[in-house]
Amino acid sequence: MHKNYLYNAPAMVDKKVFTEDDISLEEELEPTSSDEIELEVDEARMEDKIKTLRKKLQACESEKMVALEEKERARADFLNSKRRIEEQATLDRERGVERTLNDFLTLLDSFETALTHKETEVGTQWRSGVEAMYTQFQSILKSHEVTEIETLGKHFNPYEHDAVGNLPADSPSEVDTVKQVLQKGYKRKETILRPAKVLIGA
Repeated sequence: MHKNYLYNAPAMVDKKVFTEDDISLEEELEPTSSDEIELEVDEARMEDKIKTLRKKLQACESEKMVALEEKERARADFLNSKRRIEEQATLDRERGVERTLNDFLTLLDSFETALTHKETEVGTQWRSGVEAMYTQFQSILKSHEVTEIETLGKHFNPYEHDAVGNLPADSPSEVDTVKQVLQKGYKRKETILRPAKVLIGA
């Protein structure tokens, strides 16, 4: 009778045999303490870089604001200078016109003097011609807004009147009032071209 060696044989156990390669792979997969330290160092460096970049960004923003303010200031200065130059040019033109008109006033006086002559002295045609030129000249002055200063009987105004003498006042109301006009005064808008030469009551 044969012995059943299979019956007496020990049970087979399913055991996995770990090789050296498997062990080394597991060691690589598990982070070591040195890897964790390097990761923390990298994170710290990254945070430092981020902080540095933020500071640079803030500095750039500040420089940008300063540049914009300087640009606006320069633009405002330019516009103010341009406005002042234009105003000065306008003022110079107005003064030039006023000087020219003031020179014409002497010619206007000559016309008025000529018109004091009677027709019998100078002739009808001559007087008519002078009157026409005088009227035309007055129209030109009027187109430039030149008007005669109201003077006779007005209270003395040193801005509009040039008192060159006195006349006896017939009543208290005539004191410091214009009693006689020696030379007419003219103004352009609110600018006095020439004050009137007058005699006032005293």
